[in-house]
Amino acid sequence: MFSGAPILIAEDNLYLALDLSIAIEEMDGRVVGPAPSVADALKFLATHHVAAAIVDCQLIDRDAAPLARQLAERQVPFVIHTATSVPAMVTEFHPHVPVLMKPLQPRAVLACLLDEMRKMRHPVSS
Repeated sequence: MFSGAPILIAEDNLYLALDLSIAIEEMDGRVVGPAPSVADALKFLATHHVAAAIVDCQLIDRDAAPLARQLAERQVPFVIHTATSVPAMVTEFHPHVPVLMKPLQPRAVLACLLDEMRKMRHPVSS
């Protein structure tokens, strides 16, 4: 489904990051990360091509607003996968970003991400 697309995972919960990673690989995607901090996620974004991202709002070093801003500026589709409220600055950079509340099955998160990729005309197969 992802046709080898590189997907950034910004998630500080090791178990959730692992579940998402496995699901991405099962759907023919390539995992970038996982990044447990905004700093790590920004490093991955600077050094890797990223077709899409899954972002937790609160990572170990701070909220994900700087990452959301970079993704929006680069026109990288992403979804918010969180158990906390979304900071206003995050939705300011991308007001239509889907917010998925935890807990949610990895495949449901990825289905939403695929929809976002299709909306932004990133190449994925059905």
